[in-house]
Amino acid sequence: MADCNETLRELEAFLDGEVPGEVHVAITRHLGQCPDCLEAFDFHAELKMVIAAKCAEQDMPAGLMSRIEACFQDDPGDDAG
Repeated sequence: MADCNETLRELEAFLDGEVPGEVHVAITRHLGQCPDCLEAFDFHAELKMVIAAKCAEQDMPAGLMSRIEACFQDDPGDDAG
């Protein structure tokens, strides 16, 4: 069963639908029983919606995608090169 620490640690992945089924069930059950974690969940869910809405309203600045891609290509932890 998920506890508060595990629930809060997995909250972003949970909101993105990126947790395994058994983790999803455990977190859902925990949120139904823990008002503090449910409040954190509601805050993060609303924040994601606000950010998504703001991002949909504005175009991406010119050159931003190429700068992001360059960050991944220059990753110092990459052992490929």
